[in-house]
Amino acid sequence: MALTGLVLAGFVLGHMSGNLLMFKGPAAINEYAKWLHDHAGLLWVARLTLILSVVAHIWVGIQLTLENRAARAGGPADEATRRASTASRTMPYSGVVILAFIVFHLLHFTFRTVALGGMTFGDDVHAMVVAGFSSKPVAVFYIVSMLLLCLHLSHGVSSVFQTLGLRNERWRSRLDGLALAYGWIIALGFISLPLAVLTGCLK
Repeated sequence: MALTGLVLAGFVLGHMSGNLLMFKGPAAINEYAKWLHDHAGLLWVARLTLILSVVAHIWVGIQLTLENRAARAGGPADEATRRASTASRTMPYSGVVILAFIVFHLLHFTFRTVALGGMTFGDDVHAMVVAGFSSKPVAVFYIVSMLLLCLHLSHGVSSVFQTLGLRNERWRSRLDGLALAYGWIIALGFISLPLAVLTGCLK
């Protein structure tokens, strides 16, 4: 779980950084998209690694959820569940929504088969993203999904620290704060794009 969590956490950081090039203008994001296209072999290695990490992450997540439910037959396990954070308790549910979002996001911007009204943009990624987020339902779904991703990441990164043996009693609160900050940085970075489109800052 720790390895897949690290891979996915690293991916979302890189993906967010690339997306923020939207604010530098059409040339910057379109050049970045062209660079990715020109390095298709490297891109597919990254995609396959990501797909395998997602599948492994889901599989381990399902196992952990079933084990936790089986353990909650009363006593200390029930008490531990009540003390668990909101992020921890909602991991299975936020995970399902995030998975649905990933599928939609791929259909939306990668395969361009939904929510773009049949429009074609060629290599103009900037225009495509602006058009995509001009739909309020799409933008709202994106924002809600990113807020859930914040919860998911904050607990996931904190759990990685624990798995690696770094989250002892002395460092627990600091590392949990670091994990929460990371989750918010990622979420706000992604959310800034649909908000900028909806408010007319990106046209």
